[in-house]
Amino acid sequence: MTVVDELLDGAVDLHCHSGPSPMPRRITHVEAAQQAADAGFRAIVVKCHYHDTVTDLLSMQPLLADLPIDVYGGIALNSVNGGLNPWAVDRSLKMGGKVIWFPTISSHIHLEHAAHHAETQSHFQPLGMMQSAEVSVFDEDGGVRPEVRQIVEQAKAEGALVSTGHLDAGSALAVVRTAHDVGHDRVIISHPDYVSDIDRSRLEEMIGLGAVVEHEVAMYHRDHIFPAEKLVDWIRTIGAEHTVLGSDLGQVGNPLPVEGYRGLLPRLLDLGIGEDEIDLMIRRNPARLIGLDG
Repeated sequence: MTVVDELLDGAVDLHCHSGPSPMPRRITHVEAAQQAADAGFRAIVVKCHYHDTVTDLLSMQPLLADLPIDVYGGIALNSVNGGLNPWAVDRSLKMGGKVIWFPTISSHIHLEHAAHHAETQSHFQPLGMMQSAEVSVFDEDGGVRPEVRQIVEQAKAEGALVSTGHLDAGSALAVVRTAHDVGHDRVIISHPDYVSDIDRSRLEEMIGLGAVVEHEVAMYHRDHIFPAEKLVDWIRTIGAEHTVLGSDLGQVGNPLPVEGYRGLLPRLLDLGIGEDEIDLMIRRNPARLIGLDG
């Protein structure tokens, strides 16, 4: 057994893009679960920008039941799901959802990014589907919408993880502050330097309020978007104790999730990241965030 094999034993991927999805996927949720289980993963969370993945998993339960891995879903609060919709959140959580993603493809900064990047626009608007409408966490007067607090409280009551999705720095901070105010300590900020454009000082403020930063294997595998050295710099700056590594993989044209981890982890080790730090980022931190360890 290699060092990477040992590190993956008990790992948790909070950001798996398997299918079904209107966006092209290489694998189904069942296939993703089987591959992760074969590698020793403890759990995965499957995500879709367009629909609640909890119902996917319930329909696939006969195929998942005998796999030695936990598979969870959740809902992204984009316009296609009604935006900041407490009823959709309630249904997802009551049916077993573990993650509530605040707007991703419906965030202002994502829509602005897509408007200037044809590849992004095409990727996130598949099958000729309608363009997502913007969903803001702020009301017309600049205050935080009451639904934000309600949704965070719903997540807290069910022990679910809240993600700031693709929100910009100011919007993400509003969600993190709300979570801090209600005493919810399961909050994650995904790929702060991709689309969301959250600078380090603002990110450190969110960490101080209890948030954890998720960096994506997809962006650093073989230096796809960013060089691995940049990820090392992030880890050194904010600390492995405040970091999670999610795959953000499963898309057509990208490595499979487990392949991504197997490609990136040796690179991190070579660059001086310790096994104990990787253990925090792929095992202990994500397990806590979805309530696997109390």
